[in-house]
Amino acid sequence: MKSIAEIAAGDGRFNTLVAAASAAGLVDTLAGEGDFTVFAPTDDAFAKLPEGTVEGLLANQEQLRQILLYHVAAGRLKAADVAGLKEIATAQGGTLVIKLEGDTVMVGDARVLIADIEASNGVIHVIDTVLIP
Repeated sequence: MKSIAEIAAGDGRFNTLVAAASAAGLVDTLAGEGDFTVFAPTDDAFAKLPEGTVEGLLANQEQLRQILLYHVAAGRLKAADVAGLKEIATAQGGTLVIKLEGDTVMVGDARVLIADIEASNGVIHVIDTVLIP
């Protein structure tokens, strides 16, 4: 089974996320021992940010690192686990609020598009919005 980093790199929907993780020095972390839960924004999610935001973040490694770690939680949280929570502590130190809207799980301002992509070192949930702490 592939790691979170390998799945993201091979998927094609996460090119911006993979580039950002590389720029922030987090690829080895996401390829290493887990378990992690990653709320992974798609390239479309990054494209929704104001113009110049991604370039600005890529130039500021520490700010970029904090934003990316805000998308990561410790442990292997499957969709059923997430749906039962009100909030999740992030690796960045902040908290993500979890809401259920009908059958849709919202993590902060992001909608979970695809849940429970299994990796050797955790689980990925695909989201439609970049989360900013």
